[in-house]
Amino acid sequence: MIEDGTRVGVAYFLMSEDNVRRETALPWVSFGSDEAAPAPEGVFLASNPHPRAYGNFARLLGRYVREEHALPLAAAIRKLTSLPASNLSLADRGRLQPGYVADIVVFDPATIAGHATYERPHQFATGVSDVLVNGRFALRDGEPTGAATGRVVRGRAFTGRPGGGCRTASRDWSWSR
Repeated sequence: MIEDGTRVGVAYFLMSEDNVRRETALPWVSFGSDEAAPAPEGVFLASNPHPRAYGNFARLLGRYVREEHALPLAAAIRKLTSLPASNLSLADRGRLQPGYVADIVVFDPATIAGHATYERPHQFATGVSDVLVNGRFALRDGEPTGAATGRVVRGRAFTGRPGGGCRTASRDWSWSR
């Protein structure tokens, strides 16, 4: 680490699969991820990010919804969209309705899957054809558009103070060993 300036990431294995399945079905549990989004090329391929960097939500939809029936698809979609937007007080996100920002993912429920593992983390998810962020295509027909569609989104906890921004507890419900 001293020689090459890298750092060490740690993954803790604290939850059993039975616990993950049970907790995904709880009505107040929303889904998120605290993993970075490294580029799948160049120097980033020398790192070993947590597998959730490449398919956290696809894993949830493929494994826990389609394969294990831990929760219905409609409930999972709510827990990925409107519930976290509401929890974070994001007034114009999380729903498909007039006046809201168009953040949309078009996927095939029969094929969506995460493929990243701890041994091979740089594996793209499959089953997603289109992604719109802020109403513009970031992924179209399965191909990245290169458009800079993202922007900073802040909820009610943002203070604007350096180092004093929003602090949240994070659990990654869809990854356990």
